[in-house]
Amino acid sequence: MDFELTKAQKDIQKAARDFAKGEFDKELALELEEKHEFPHEIWKKACELGFVGLHFPEKYGGQDYGCIENALVVEEFCRRDSGIGAALMLCDFASENLLRFGSDEQKETYLPAVAEGRMISAGAITEPDHGSDITNLATTAVREGDEWVINGVKTFITNAGIAHFYVVICQTDPEAAHRGQSMILVPADTAGIEVADVGHKMGIRMCPTGEVTFKNVRVPASNLVGQEGRGFYQILEFFDESRVETAAQGLGTAQGAFDRALAYTKGREQFGRKIASFQVSQHKIADMATRIELARLITYKAAWNFDQGRIDPVLTSMAKFYAARTAVEVADEAIQLLGGYGYITEFEVERFYRDAKITEIYEGTREIQKNTIAASIIGKLK
Repeated sequence: MDFELTKAQKDIQKAARDFAKGEFDKELALELEEKHEFPHEIWKKACELGFVGLHFPEKYGGQDYGCIENALVVEEFCRRDSGIGAALMLCDFASENLLRFGSDEQKETYLPAVAEGRMISAGAITEPDHGSDITNLATTAVREGDEWVINGVKTFITNAGIAHFYVVICQTDPEAAHRGQSMILVPADTAGIEVADVGHKMGIRMCPTGEVTFKNVRVPASNLVGQEGRGFYQILEFFDESRVETAAQGLGTAQGAFDRALAYTKGREQFGRKIASFQVSQHKIADMATRIELARLITYKAAWNFDQGRIDPVLTSMAKFYAARTAVEVADEAIQLLGGYGYITEFEVERFYRDAKITEIYEGTREIQKNTIAASIIGKLK
């Protein structure tokens, strides 16, 4: 792998950095987070400039870029503001399932709308009773003539309430366990859908999170995404892409917390000296910078591999696990370096810390990532 970004990639990186610098207003971010509001105006502008769905083909409103370019944008956005960055990263969540597995009609109807800022997408995967165990679903979809009838509850659904459509994983064959799961596209305005907020969150407060209930929700049989009975495997493939994006979120959040801590220690004096002149501070800064660089390398490698068509669940799990842990630990140390000021909203690092933690939970907890990594390394035991 060539460790130098191409000129086009550097241009995308700079464009994302400049956009975030110009549009991610600090006071607005604090206001949106306090009100738990999605940054609609910034989202529209990001779509207009092609930052959302840039990994879609041009015929579907994208720019024909790949996973690594998408990761570069996510990193820069989250570096500038962890909350706004997360909201923009997740506004097209699960739309990749349509891109990878959907019919031509599904792609033509929904993907341009997502890329152009006319629709927000959501994935309905997690269930209240089963959590990370996606092999065990209570949500069912029964075929009745030319329709699917969906019943069940999904929870911790990002963009619930503002999404225009959901990609729902359902049990379509109750006798076949995970081999009987299917993926179905459900417009958000379909009769029988109820959305409830899950409550006050620790972080990513600009991203709505809710519980979505499906009560005899009917959609056309043609809303099946991909193949019937292949939903579980399609979701696993989706995670291999989305986990790279989450790793980029963690990476950007870590870098943003580090930037603020570094600036503070170079400007703040204690005991007649700059905080950055104390060896204990220097060691913290060295550790933080090293972890960030390692997280960047594995995230970029996972993205690059994906773009080469080498889908490696172990590498994507490693990237997500390591970058997420880095985000939490770096943000924690950033607060420590700022001392009491690190605990104050105005100085931002406390928010970066709160936003960092979710990267260790969604798209599979860090324990799930370790399971994937260890299973591959150890292999089958006799």
